[in-house]
Amino acid sequence: MSWCARGVLAVLAGAVITLSGCAGEAAAPPPADPPPTSAAQPPAPPRTGRLATTGWGPAVPTRGAWLGAWVKADWETPQGRAAALEGFAGQGGSRLAIAHMYHQWTDEFPSPTQVAFQSAGRLQLISWSGTDTRSVTSGVYDQLIRARAEAIRDYGHPVLLRWRWEMDRPNLAAKIHSPADYVAAWKHIRAIFAATGTRNAGFVWCPHVQGFVDSKRQGAAYYPGDDQVDWLCADAYSEEGFAGFGEQMDAFMAFARTRPRPVLVGEFGVTGDGTDAQRAAWLREVREYVKRQPQIKGLVYFSEKMARPPHYDTTLAAGSQAAAAWRELATDPHFGAPPPTAGASPPAG
Repeated sequence: MSWCARGVLAVLAGAVITLSGCAGEAAAPPPADPPPTSAAQPPAPPRTGRLATTGWGPAVPTRGAWLGAWVKADWETPQGRAAALEGFAGQGGSRLAIAHMYHQWTDEFPSPTQVAFQSAGRLQLISWSGTDTRSVTSGVYDQLIRARAEAIRDYGHPVLLRWRWEMDRPNLAAKIHSPADYVAAWKHIRAIFAATGTRNAGFVWCPHVQGFVDSKRQGAAYYPGDDQVDWLCADAYSEEGFAGFGEQMDAFMAFARTRPRPVLVGEFGVTGDGTDAQRAAWLREVREYVKRQPQIKGLVYFSEKMARPPHYDTTLAAGSQAAAAWRELATDPHFGAPPPTAGASPPAG
């Protein structure tokens, strides 16, 4: 959920609204995985088995969940972004374990912004925008991908790498082409990371939650496989009419429970379309829902006020009921899992 260059936007009226408009959705083959449990069926019980990554990226918190945020800064500099995140952390009374940052496909990273965040002891969530999937698999971008892999490897700290999030969005169909093309591009990128020995990057697979709520989106068809993914992820926002967080997440969690991977809520936010009381109630539902889901090990808020269409606002005004609800969540011990020790990654295997 951000400006058009990032392609992450508000979910309103049950559809993803984009600054550039939605292109027609390309026909996709039936998903290889079983479809998510319907609302009429009883939900599957929470996963209780051991959660682990493939050995890439940060180790999974043993108790509770990480809390983090992306905050729109007044000054788009490394220092400005770090100050904005610190201010948001102070508003919630929490240190925040995760610092989130977006990068375009050709950006160089880890960047000075990641260095500024790391100096505060935070785990980096890097959202890396994609490009045409067939161009990726053709090898034309191999040098660029290798440069990013080597830079992350040499950075030394564990990071969460979220390549081409919300790949199931209809307006991305022209670049994604099909679920099969997306999976092939994912595997191509990950193979280059493996070849360079870059195992401190945990690969985060992150469709939009509507990819599981809306059967036409077939989010599960884009899944690259347990051997390719370190963290499962979904993005979820309050919709017009305030569809509940749990109501949206249940369909994704039905899919996640069939996988031995931890879950990250890569973006969540409550828009300004409801009353203050509605916004506060939505955030309190997030808190209680996540605490009932031991597979969810990370939760990252998205805070921005967009003045131009679609005019969303996920900021939390000081003194509001919504800000109080956020502080309740942020200070709940369940969301106090500390970031991994600097330079530490799980053992390979």
